[in-house]
Amino acid sequence: MNSPATRGRHGRSRKAPRGRSRFRLPMRYLLPTTFLVALLAMLMLRGYVHSEILADHRVRGADRTTRVPDDVRDGGPVIDVRSGDAETLRVPDRRIVLTFDDGPDPVWTPKVLDKLKEYDAHGVFFVTGNMAARYPGLVERMVAEGHEIGLHTFNHPDLSYQSTARIDWELSQNQLALAGAAGIRTSLFRPPYSSFSYAMDNTSWPVTEYIGSRGYLTVVNDTDSEDWKRPGVRAIVERATPKDGKGAIILMHDSGGDRSQTVAALDTLLPDLKERGYTFTRLTTALDAPSAHTPVTGFALWKGKAFVGAVAVSERVTGVLVVGLAVIGVLVLARFGLMLLLSFLHARKVRRRNFSWGPPVARPVSVLVPAYNERACIEATVRSLAASEHPIEIIVIDDGSTDGTADLVEAMRLPRVRVVRQRNAGKPAALNNGIRHARYDIVVMMDGDTVFEPATVRELVQPFGDPRVGAVAGNAKVGNRDSLIGAWQHIEYVMGFNLDRRMYDVLGCMPTIPGAVGAFRREALDRVGGMSEDTLAEDTDVTMALHRDGWRVVYTENARAWTEAPESVQQLWSQRYRWSYGTMQAIWKHRRAVVERGPSGRFGRVGLPFVSLFMVLAPLLAPLIDVFLLYGLVFGPTGKTVAAWFGVLVVQAVCAAYAFRLDKERMTHLISLPLQQILYRQLMYVVLLQSWITALTGGRLRWQKLRRTGAVEAPGGSSGPRPRPVDAESVSAGPVDAGPVSAGSPDRRPYV
Repeated sequence: MNSPATRGRHGRSRKAPRGRSRFRLPMRYLLPTTFLVALLAMLMLRGYVHSEILADHRVRGADRTTRVPDDVRDGGPVIDVRSGDAETLRVPDRRIVLTFDDGPDPVWTPKVLDKLKEYDAHGVFFVTGNMAARYPGLVERMVAEGHEIGLHTFNHPDLSYQSTARIDWELSQNQLALAGAAGIRTSLFRPPYSSFSYAMDNTSWPVTEYIGSRGYLTVVNDTDSEDWKRPGVRAIVERATPKDGKGAIILMHDSGGDRSQTVAALDTLLPDLKERGYTFTRLTTALDAPSAHTPVTGFALWKGKAFVGAVAVSERVTGVLVVGLAVIGVLVLARFGLMLLLSFLHARKVRRRNFSWGPPVARPVSVLVPAYNERACIEATVRSLAASEHPIEIIVIDDGSTDGTADLVEAMRLPRVRVVRQRNAGKPAALNNGIRHARYDIVVMMDGDTVFEPATVRELVQPFGDPRVGAVAGNAKVGNRDSLIGAWQHIEYVMGFNLDRRMYDVLGCMPTIPGAVGAFRREALDRVGGMSEDTLAEDTDVTMALHRDGWRVVYTENARAWTEAPESVQQLWSQRYRWSYGTMQAIWKHRRAVVERGPSGRFGRVGLPFVSLFMVLAPLLAPLIDVFLLYGLVFGPTGKTVAAWFGVLVVQAVCAAYAFRLDKERMTHLISLPLQQILYRQLMYVVLLQSWITALTGGRLRWQKLRRTGAVEAPGGSSGPRPRPVDAESVSAGPVDAGPVSAGSPDRRPYV
């Protein structure tokens, strides 16, 4: 990953130079699009060569024979209509042409070839194009060892159902696979589901005529081993043995199922018939005809090789995807199981009647509210703080707002509220400025679009009764949850964030103190250098720094804050894009913790892998579930696919319901959970993928100011009692020492 991007100013966009009217698609958009198109193409190609796309498995029954010439029905198994007149040929006496259909198969074809080589026998392999494209090395071996190749179509359809265009396609694709695999084309053809020449009827004969007009010899058989029935080795040998020394074209199979009996039968058939004076040879050799193979050169050869190469890539990539799907399935289930278990343990621990973080914290605290153009919602934010049940001072840091945010706060004339103005420098700089102006040794941080409940600050600071605690994460909730996109974010906050925080609390590796509701010990912030401006996720960055410095970071469920979530896809995209990119920056910045000792090493070897796995890597793979769902719905097996997807959904629903129960939320919002999994997760996936690409390509990401409506209030409204008075006596009377005041801090006289 490249170094952290330089942060831009709140809400200020750079104007494109005049005169540049050409549209250029940024790499962070082009690469995901290219990747998704390539992935779709590979999946489609895989489905094609696995007979899941464009396959036709219908098989027609017997028909009348009035249109079939008598010479054909009474003739030999080789049918030649290339000249327009029907002619049939038979294999001479004492010559046997072993034919193997449906291959090549990676398991059975090599064993068949080994037996033929052992007994110095040759035969004809009627290969399907999809198998030849997947296993080109076996086709190459067939040709190298002197065997003949025939076409058996690409996807093995009954051609009597197909149009002439589809027949041409099946033949050309079969030839394309042969060209790519062995650099040849062939003039031999065997129709799928064919048997003897006397079985030709009014539906199969026109196909034979058409194929003959395309320059192919149609080869059926006159001796069927019926090995596809798996009747036993002895039965296969008996049925494959010609009568009275006559020549024969014997039908066998080297693919399509378990062919162990076929291989075993060759061990008996080959030596027995050789002792009787039979010769096992290629078809054209048996007929004293020119070879059926023609070398392929030039563009046709490279086209075939490109096709076979593309199939190989798609097989490998989709194979990796299948493994990835299995991995992500295990990870998802393991994560859900771990979340449920550890969340239960966390809730059981903190909800015990005798549970205590330590001595009650009653000392005043400083609440920092960084604000940039928050006029729409800053009044509700400040009034909710003014109703706090805990003694506080409120510091609104106006980060160069242009909409009169600071003027509005000052006009409210509320006690214990100060406004600190600064030039626009970004949220971390605003928070650091607020820390310098804070009077007290516990600092609460919130966003300018968030409202607190009266008890929020009191609940948030109680964990500081434990002197080991350096920071506390509160319970951020979505206030504007009435819209569909708001409901989806509500589910995400309750399940994906707060349930996760319970788990991370128990594991001791909380990755992020949310910017909407968090508290810090002043001493801890001083030791790690305050809020860093190195990344776009300053909350994640400082939390990781606190872990590495040996501080505990905990979660308190009753410190609720109501925030205004993005209300449009574009705003949500901008927010999550910054979050994802900033998290990656923070992980990269603290990567050395993995090899360090002490608290830093413990976090590096536990926290960083968890965060990397569950917040960066796993979400990137999660859409594989939906990709394979879509593929399975379209190309099958539909039933198993739907069952698997619903199984995952049920697990997620159980976790979500438990999370909602812990947070005492209404279950009605979970109605939209299935739709969230289909649509919302894909948006988050593309955002994460774009963040990866931005990082890997050296792109720079600026802060994006979200448009707020100011419609969010805490339950019951923001009105309430005035803040408790804060004086010097109350400052010194608190039972908890929250840490020394840092040197050089500003004058702490009450703000009037």
